[in-house]
Amino acid sequence: MKTIKYKEALMHFVFLLSACVSILAVALICIFLFANGIPAMAKIGFFKFLSGLTWKPSNDIYGIFPMILGSLYVTAGAIIIGVPIGILTATFMARFCPKKLYRFLKPTIDLLAGIPSVVYGFFGLMVIVPFVRNTFGGSGSGMLSASIVLGIMILPTVIGVCESALRAVPESYYEGSLALGATHERSVFFSVMPAAKSGILAGVILGIGRAVGETMAVIMVAGNQAIIPKGILKGLRTLTANIVLEMGYAAELHREALIATAVVLFVFILIINLSFSLMKRRSKI
Repeated sequence: MKTIKYKEALMHFVFLLSACVSILAVALICIFLFANGIPAMAKIGFFKFLSGLTWKPSNDIYGIFPMILGSLYVTAGAIIIGVPIGILTATFMARFCPKKLYRFLKPTIDLLAGIPSVVYGFFGLMVIVPFVRNTFGGSGSGMLSASIVLGIMILPTVIGVCESALRAVPESYYEGSLALGATHERSVFFSVMPAAKSGILAGVILGIGRAVGETMAVIMVAGNQAIIPKGILKGLRTLTANIVLEMGYAAELHREALIATAVVLFVFILIINLSFSLMKRRSKI
């Protein structure tokens, strides 16, 4: 008995230490970002930095508003393309898919999650960009191409979380709906899916986080123009792309401005997570 208690105490300490390390890592990242980014915003001007329309580090002009809009536009496009497909695919896999097909489909979707983002970017550069150019005109590199690539990239996340949420719904919800005379389709869409809305929302939020933080694929297909896009076929630059493209040679205020850009991106992710937490609490109430 004493040996078992010692083992339990040891494992309790290991788990507690792991949790503390995770919290410490997040705290250190926050301290680094805010300690280096906030002073840069103060030097440039907080509102001038956030609402400035021009990004010219060579002239000490740092306005990230075009990159903020670029991130929002591309993320919105990825949501419009990827979320409906992801939710419907998860519903098919959880409630409609034959077992033989599921054995092939599930590993294929899991494989999508393990593909490096640069491979998605290369696929977009070789397939999506020429398709957009030949179909709609323009250079092909722009908001539409980036949204399509990101929409494909968030599919494994959305599908995986939403399928788990749908399978976690008690079978009594489905059986009760059938007992009242509803068809299989109506039982799934009007009984099972509403019961799994918190899990489905979690999948959507995780997909949004993936889209906001993506870098390499966007750099390869978005055009990387630090201007406000005037159409879905025009080039743009996201916050993450701005950091990656210029951090290698940035120095002094330029480098600090890029770190400040990371602060803005961090705040975006924080707002998304807080919004999800609030929605989840309201749904429980």
